[in-house]
Amino acid sequence: MVLSFILIQNRQGKTRLAKWYAPYSDEEKVKLKGEVHRLIAPRDQKHQSNFVEFRNMSKIVYRRYAGLFFCACVDTNDNELAYLEAIHFFVEVLDAFFGNVCELDLVFNFYKVYAILDEVFLAGEIEETNKQEEEEEEAEEEEEEEEEEEEEEEEEAEEEEEEEEEAEEEEEEEEEAEEEAEEEEEEAGSLWHPSKPPPRPSSATDHQLAADPVDAQPDFSTRPAQAQGPPNPNAPPRTDDPTRWRPPVAASPAGYSQGGSPYTHGGSPYPQGGSPYPHGGSPYTQGGAPQHGSPAQQQQQQQQEGYFPPQASPPSHHGDPNVNQLAAQMGGVGLGLGGDAPPDHRRKKKDRHAYHNLEGPGGSAPAFHGLPQPATPSQYSPQVGGPQWQEPQITPAMSQFPAATPLFTPGAVASPMQHAARAHTPQPGTAVGSAQGKVDPESIPSIPKSRDTPAKYYLEHVYPTMEHHIPPPATVPFVAYDQGNSSPKFARLTLNNIPVSAEALAATALPLGLVLQPLAPLQEGETPVPVLDFGETGPPRCRRCRAYINPFMQFKAGGNKLVCNMCSFPNDVPGEYFAPTDASGARVDRLQRPELTLGTVDYLVPKEYWSKPPVGLRYLFLIDVTAESVERGFLDTFCAGILKALYGEASDEADATESAVKISQGAKVGVITYDKEMHFYNLSPKLATAQMLVMPDLEEPFLPFTEGLFVDPLESKTVITSLLTSLPNMFREFRHPEPALLPTLNSAVAALTATGGKIVCSLGALPTFGPGRLFVRDDGNVHNNDAERKLLKTEHPGFTTVAKKMVENGIGCDFFLAAPSGGYLDIATIGHVSATTGGEVFYYPNFHSPRDDLKLSKEITHTVSGYHGNYFHHNFGADLEFGTIDADKAIGVLFSYDGKLDPKLDAHFQSALLYTTASGERRVRCSNIVASISQSAGECMKFVDQDAVINIIAKEACARMTEKSLKDIRGALTEKTVDILAGYRKNFTGNSPPGQLVLPENLKEFSMYMLGLIKSRAFKAGKEPTDRRVHDMRLIKSMGPLELSLYLYPRVIAVHDLDPADGFANENGHLRMPSGVRASFSKVDEGGVYIVDNGQICLLWIHQHVSPNLLEDLFGPEHNSLKALNPFASSLPVLDTHLNAQVRNILQYLQGSRASKALTLQLARQGLDGAEYEFARLLYEDRNNEAQSYVDWLVHVHRHIQLELAGQRKKNDDSDNSNTGSQFVGLRTPYWG
Repeated sequence: MVLSFILIQNRQGKTRLAKWYAPYSDEEKVKLKGEVHRLIAPRDQKHQSNFVEFRNMSKIVYRRYAGLFFCACVDTNDNELAYLEAIHFFVEVLDAFFGNVCELDLVFNFYKVYAILDEVFLAGEIEETNKQEEEEEEAEEEEEEEEEEEEEEEEEAEEEEEEEEEAEEEEEEEEEAEEEAEEEEEEAGSLWHPSKPPPRPSSATDHQLAADPVDAQPDFSTRPAQAQGPPNPNAPPRTDDPTRWRPPVAASPAGYSQGGSPYTHGGSPYPQGGSPYPHGGSPYTQGGAPQHGSPAQQQQQQQQEGYFPPQASPPSHHGDPNVNQLAAQMGGVGLGLGGDAPPDHRRKKKDRHAYHNLEGPGGSAPAFHGLPQPATPSQYSPQVGGPQWQEPQITPAMSQFPAATPLFTPGAVASPMQHAARAHTPQPGTAVGSAQGKVDPESIPSIPKSRDTPAKYYLEHVYPTMEHHIPPPATVPFVAYDQGNSSPKFARLTLNNIPVSAEALAATALPLGLVLQPLAPLQEGETPVPVLDFGETGPPRCRRCRAYINPFMQFKAGGNKLVCNMCSFPNDVPGEYFAPTDASGARVDRLQRPELTLGTVDYLVPKEYWSKPPVGLRYLFLIDVTAESVERGFLDTFCAGILKALYGEASDEADATESAVKISQGAKVGVITYDKEMHFYNLSPKLATAQMLVMPDLEEPFLPFTEGLFVDPLESKTVITSLLTSLPNMFREFRHPEPALLPTLNSAVAALTATGGKIVCSLGALPTFGPGRLFVRDDGNVHNNDAERKLLKTEHPGFTTVAKKMVENGIGCDFFLAAPSGGYLDIATIGHVSATTGGEVFYYPNFHSPRDDLKLSKEITHTVSGYHGNYFHHNFGADLEFGTIDADKAIGVLFSYDGKLDPKLDAHFQSALLYTTASGERRVRCSNIVASISQSAGECMKFVDQDAVINIIAKEACARMTEKSLKDIRGALTEKTVDILAGYRKNFTGNSPPGQLVLPENLKEFSMYMLGLIKSRAFKAGKEPTDRRVHDMRLIKSMGPLELSLYLYPRVIAVHDLDPADGFANENGHLRMPSGVRASFSKVDEGGVYIVDNGQICLLWIHQHVSPNLLEDLFGPEHNSLKALNPFASSLPVLDTHLNAQVRNILQYLQGSRASKALTLQLARQGLDGAEYEFARLLYEDRNNEAQSYVDWLVHVHRHIQLELAGQRKKNDDSDNSNTGSQFVGLRTPYWG
């Protein structure tokens, strides 16, 4: 026989498994895969055979199961039916092993599939398939069978004769015994004499059961499962149902320090050998003296593999114990490898629907074609109950409503001294008391726990976007499987089950909104967003509402009509897009068209969408060279950051290759410096050094030249590097203290008008020179009044006009601001340009060159390399317009009802972002979201997305900062919190005791997040520099759910209490993260060290009684006290200690959850550094930031809920927490409009 290869391909032609039994080159393998797919896919499955001739005297034997083709290339003389039987047997084994096998099982368990394949085709039942030899073998087998039958007949005849003889002998013995008995009776006159033994029974019953007693219970460890063949005596014990494996979500980033055995001598570095920590505690607490001097030996950095293995050759299996035992496990599923009993060849064929594919998910998935059926309830109803990562709660009477937990009885507000600074952790079972009642802080919802639990779940599971309608928390890394509904990374609805009317929505008091982050970054393991090109005609769209083609549009009239899912208008299908439909109403080519199967796609748009011919992106760097910028090292760091952003670490001419340039291909860069004058630079590669032209006219500036202003960074690397390296020294002799910012921005707009682009501008002092000069508006004495509200917005006509021009011409602007000694920069005016154009402000209020150099450099790199493109300026007034956009920007959209919805249908949402990529392509990013409609508002409460609700409320509150006072906004936020919880308590919890605070299952942490919002710099009471308040306000307006969640409640990690395995990759290659700690000083241990990360700043807080050994393990042998540490250090040194490697790996992991802000450490030594005040501010569960503690806040909210239930809640109160939201649009209306 000749078996050349085995391929498993889906209908799109993607190869899911390839096994090569003959030598082929890589190019030949690629050609073979394509030829096989083109040969097999178009064949009629009903009227054409499963055998087809192939090249080189071979043929393809194939069989289709659901969406997969199982193909084998064999010799022309081989038996086709034998191979078909082997293929079917292989699929049956897969289905038995995985339990309803699907395509994902082949992708993510490829190593197991390879092992099964080897067992079936190399060590299984089918060994020889040559026709001629098989015929000879069959003839021989028939002869042997006939001989065996004859021998059996002879043996049976002999046995019958022997049985007859035995029967005759027995009859004779019985007759003799009867005669003897009659003689004895006659002699004794009785049946038998007592002194003689009783008569012996016949030989047929002369057996004694002398076996030892046995246990009647079966041995389940060795008992085979039903329908799984005979047991294998050599196989190890196994469970009846193998655990299904799902792909991990957060792939381990490359570069993690791997320690192997974390200790030099193979043992624990601590004195207690049984436990790594003395007395069961941390090795660095005061309870015991840790042993020092046992550094970990780091291994080489391991390169992380992707999720999809190369198809050319199977991977090695020797490292996985599950794979090593795979043959033994398969002994029970019919491979016939173990046991004495022969395998059962009479296998019952299964229905094809037993082998599921990706396109037809099980569970609560929609119909095959993914379209809602008319006149039927919603096909997309999400699973009832809590999130999928929560275990179901078992109650005597199972209810579909989530459990009304947690419950506790609050009392009066405690005194400030009771919660301000708890120096020790409360003992288990104790409660923090108040004047009238007791509230146990351990019983209230914990945000760290709500993050850690689903994070562990999604390490082993994917998130299917149609099967589960409760998205994972925003802070949890996960892999989304797009089933037609966009990933939550791109779009999040506040309610994934929408009330049927405005009145029903009003009962929940929740906003109906959508958080869009259209260019959100994807995680390793997720499929990239496909880019589709429909040529000059563009993608199909509805003629009435202009909606783009999507998976929820229906094809009628045999594929000639396209019914829009947004407006139900029947459109004619263009001829070039026509394809017939099958019996289910789905297009026959649906699986070959991503726009009909995926929720998020990119379309290349035709020229009619162009405002100007697309070109590569233009970057224009505006560099402040005033005395303040030079003296404080801001200019040096900024120039070095530009070089790193453009060329990475490469600095010499030998590295001048295309791979060394970090920006998109086709992009060009330009440089302008400014103080009280503007300096333009000719960067032409024809020049040896850059030529500078000075523009002293600030009233009517113009471009002195165009040729050489923007150049290719690779061609002009020598000129650009020389210029940026010499700029700090060049302007060190000039003493111009005042920058002229507005004229420089106007010149930059003139340079980019023709092409659009991105401006990256540095500023080190308040621009008080030239036209559009700014003045100090904040004297530090205005707060909590109308005068402060005016400082939060700009009324400067010059900056407003230039921002408008930038948007019109597709220009964005990022500012890097370094205030002199925390001075005033008027970010409300300067930042207005970035906020309007889609840019960002990077603010360094107390810039210090040694400490902030790394952070500034990383953020320049991010703003250059992480840029996606500029928005297209549209003529329609209803469309939003930005100058630029990147992956970190998110917007919130609110919806209102104009009538009652139909619960038989679904609610559809579509967003379309028209933008230009950095490489010059004009695209539309289209995202589609679907939600079910319910008549019961209680059902809707089960599918609330907490992160989306918080994001919408926060953005709405920021939008009102220029209209309402901060006091009014804080009061409105409090009232909104009470409204939501009181609405749930009143309408959906039944008859619960009035003294209990009942929280919605999916909004358990909502109260803490709202308290964090009130305590944020944007809204907090008391004095706060205007620049910092405005900066944080604009950050919140552009934050996505992940970034905002961390901002409102930071992640706190106890470094001194790390498990030895924390901070290292587990057996699956994923970093094991330690559990989070609640943000409260009551959770701070004596002598502890904590990482506090809120997505904007990362603090390393060190207790004054910290162990010296811990400091040495973390910072080096010479650092054994707090004063010995460098207060301006921004990163950890690379040491060979276990603790140092752990913390560096954790910090690298945390960087992945940040957006544009770079992660650098800032030390906060207790009693020494000013950053300790920032650490105290971030402990949001304590009483700080002019607001209550978490416990007191819940008591306050619960009191107002009780008043609302009793009908005694005051609607117009002058207190700080009064209801001032009646004029706060969206926070006190029946629904969010």
